[in-house]
Amino acid sequence: MASSSDRLVAALHEHGMAYGELGRRFGAAIGLHVTDAIALVEILSAHERGVPLTQSALARRVGLTPGAMSSLINRLEGAGRIRRVRDTADRRVVTLHAGDNVDAPLERFFTPLADRMAEVMNRYPPEALAEFTRLLTDVCQTMDAYAEQLDTRGTAQT
Repeated sequence: MASSSDRLVAALHEHGMAYGELGRRFGAAIGLHVTDAIALVEILSAHERGVPLTQSALARRVGLTPGAMSSLINRLEGAGRIRRVRDTADRRVVTLHAGDNVDAPLERFFTPLADRMAEVMNRYPPEALAEFTRLLTDVCQTMDAYAEQLDTRGTAQT
């Protein structure tokens, strides 16, 4: 029988897969190919966290070469899905933000899910949600730190 931590890791994996699938379906709903949809979801997620992505950071997150990322960014920008914004403190830094024509389809697509998620969250006391948030934060930080240690061959550096 699997331990409770093994069951939690499996549930987190399922959550990641479901999150990815919703991102893919959102992209398809607004006419994007899978890679473009993944990139747009990364840009939207970074914005939600208050940490806009640069083109190079996005390329690392989605696993594209700089040239392929430039083409992807040009497609998304040309379609009005994203915009490039120069940093006011350092004009050399350009960050990626959702375009004006993303908000309405984003809201239409995700508002029903947000309503359902609120119903689920309301079943749990605030203390349980706070503890789970702390656990998820720790898990994400651990995964991000590990990902940073991976070299280009996909093996952990020691």
